[in-house]
Amino acid sequence: MALLFGGLLPALSQNRAYQTLQEDWHFYLGEATGAEDPDFDDSDWEAVRVPHDWAIGQPFEVDGDGSTGKLPWKGQGWYRRSLDIPAAGSDKSYYLIFDGVMAFPKVYVNGELAGTWDYGYNSFYLDITDLVNPGGSNVLAVHADTREHDSRWYPGAGIYRKVQLLTTDPIHVDVWGDYVITPIVKPHYADVRVRSTINNHSNLETDVQVIHEVVSPDGIVITRDTIERTIGAGQQQKMENTLVVPNPLRWDVEHPHLYTMRTRVVANNRERDRTNTKFGVRTIRFTPDDGFWLNDRRVQLKGVNLHHDHGPLGAAFYPRAMERQLEIMKSLGVNSVRNSHNTAAPEFLALCDSMGLLVFNEVFDKYDGKAGITDDTDFEDFTHRNIRNFVVRDRNHPSIFLWSVGNEIGDVQWNINNGFYRLHTMLNYVNKYDPTRPVTLVNDNVDAPNLRHFDLYDVHAFNYGRRYRLARQMEPNKSVVISESASTLSTRGFYELPLPEKPTNFTDALQVSSYDLLAPWWAEVADDDFMWQQEEPYIAGEFVWTGFDYLGEPTPYGNRSVNTMGMTDEDASRSSYFGIVDLVGIPKDRYYLYKSYWKPEETTVHILPHWNWPERTGENVPVFVYTNGDCAELFLNGESLGMKCKQPKSDSSIFRFRLMWTDITYEPGELTAVAYKAGQQIGKQTMVTAGEPTQLRLSPDRTKLDASGMDLSYVLIEAFDAEGNPAPLADHEVQIEVEGAGVLAGAGNGNPQSFDPFQNDTVNLFYGKAMLIIHAGQEAGPINVRVSADGLGSDSVRLVVGY
Repeated sequence: MALLFGGLLPALSQNRAYQTLQEDWHFYLGEATGAEDPDFDDSDWEAVRVPHDWAIGQPFEVDGDGSTGKLPWKGQGWYRRSLDIPAAGSDKSYYLIFDGVMAFPKVYVNGELAGTWDYGYNSFYLDITDLVNPGGSNVLAVHADTREHDSRWYPGAGIYRKVQLLTTDPIHVDVWGDYVITPIVKPHYADVRVRSTINNHSNLETDVQVIHEVVSPDGIVITRDTIERTIGAGQQQKMENTLVVPNPLRWDVEHPHLYTMRTRVVANNRERDRTNTKFGVRTIRFTPDDGFWLNDRRVQLKGVNLHHDHGPLGAAFYPRAMERQLEIMKSLGVNSVRNSHNTAAPEFLALCDSMGLLVFNEVFDKYDGKAGITDDTDFEDFTHRNIRNFVVRDRNHPSIFLWSVGNEIGDVQWNINNGFYRLHTMLNYVNKYDPTRPVTLVNDNVDAPNLRHFDLYDVHAFNYGRRYRLARQMEPNKSVVISESASTLSTRGFYELPLPEKPTNFTDALQVSSYDLLAPWWAEVADDDFMWQQEEPYIAGEFVWTGFDYLGEPTPYGNRSVNTMGMTDEDASRSSYFGIVDLVGIPKDRYYLYKSYWKPEETTVHILPHWNWPERTGENVPVFVYTNGDCAELFLNGESLGMKCKQPKSDSSIFRFRLMWTDITYEPGELTAVAYKAGQQIGKQTMVTAGEPTQLRLSPDRTKLDASGMDLSYVLIEAFDAEGNPAPLADHEVQIEVEGAGVLAGAGNGNPQSFDPFQNDTVNLFYGKAMLIIHAGQEAGPINVRVSADGLGSDSVRLVVGY
């Protein structure tokens, strides 16, 4: 077949062009009367680039609302820039595609209102063909207004995702207009069905030929088919083909093979448009008693929830920031992600496709102001528009295995205020635009299933505490997913003694001990979810709350909680403690607990806490070891402190998955754990009492960057003693210098109590570590990064930006 069709995958048709509107924006925070007017003078406005989050670089409101990050995201702002529409493009069609604007954007082109949107997380597009002046001046103005948006976490503000100008021939594939499914998949062939929505925006009825070609992962055309239709002037038609792919390569979490559907639109013997759509050949199914199956193989979902912010970058979306998050999650054994609780950036889905990560794709949190629903909203219209864009944009991604229409919506679960009707409306529109995948509602109430809301959707999805029990009893023919698990809380590097007697024994330290024994009243420690899945094999898997710490929701130190403790709003934290890794991506101890269980094929031996306790010499310091082994022996200064083994039959989950020495008398020196599996030594770790910190060390995750204006390098700062041992208590202020072909995009240290600006030339070490985010520009050249601190000297690293 390759010889018959031949040819490598070419670029898009010359008639289809995407311009990412990244540079040359002017921004004003506040009301600017008349800013939509093309002649408005914006010369004194701030020059910004998109993506742009107007709140993340501003000072923290220390006495503000910790639940939304203590940042000034409420307000309004204006963005303006020119559009280059050449005179030769007078016969073209033009669209603006917005991946996300927070919130309630109004878009003006040359002073005319091109369109509006509501839900700040969803993508939308506007046809601006009739509003532009080819060859003349063209001005785009966007007003964003977050004052009516509601949120339970930091939402960001402004044009925080990319904007594109799409230019096409008048006869073209609609935006997101190719829909590819694989209804029949067998070892020796797969049927690939494609339906393309073709627009004829010309003034003439036209005979249109659509050629569909399947391109292999290697870029070779392996099959094609053609369909012809007559499309009236100003009309639209859907044109469908079914193509056969022999011996298909499956998309899987281990081998994420991706094909491309090339759609070519021909009229009057001339190619008018060409699109390339990635897709995968795979099968998915849920079973009531044996969980989730991918390509006829049982796959236990080892998932995490991820919020949309990227720490010091705020809501501004950079594909590399997202890719790094997913790389870190995969490194501990994650195979699936829930985008909680909103439509994700489109690049997130593309990354999951290419990296082999399954996606639990969720559109909303609640059906209220958090979704952009106001008192004046027509719910039916709102649902149709938003579900259509959500599903039609994302439905070709093979990574998506489950749609979710909402999270923990009390009135929906209890059928208050037409709750079931609203739920049914959401579900119907999902099924209208993609009937090939199951749909669910994420629940948190254990008793509400008495009303049988689960009859409306396909999979039981419940958060925490085995709350799926009643739903499973009442409807055992549906699979169960733990959509949020654990919510274990911890601060990287912080340990508090004595060990808590109960999971909710939080102190007034404003940090949470990293012995991983603490969780809110409504949740549990990580080990509990491991145990429940061992005991109940029908559970398809879990999604940990959360993979990363995020801005906002600082349980247990939100405003109300610290007030109850006798403190003030100023004491409330500004970011969460839930993450397996901290806000800047530095692993917490819990990272190694999950890795030891989720990735048993890799050796893990991790000791906690650190071994710098001068104030506790001669006193008890418990030691935990996380390992994929069965047992470990602990040594202190060469003396054995005994062998501990996991207890797989224990009714207490922590004894199944951890090794714990709770009666160790502290003395400085060398602590070593030697791990064994099936009686054979598999590895060891040694922890040394560090001396005074004397040096800094920089470790970039990448030294070669692209000159795209969107690439990033994350540079870890660590403190060490004179012998090269990590200094776990170092808290020095570090000076930052960045010169050359990049800038400092942000700096942080994972401390939920820090109110230092993210965009600053200093950062404090937090338990010996901090992180810099370096943003490469659009010109080639070196970036020189240097850090220094009193008593620690300096270190530097050179990054290279190239084309």
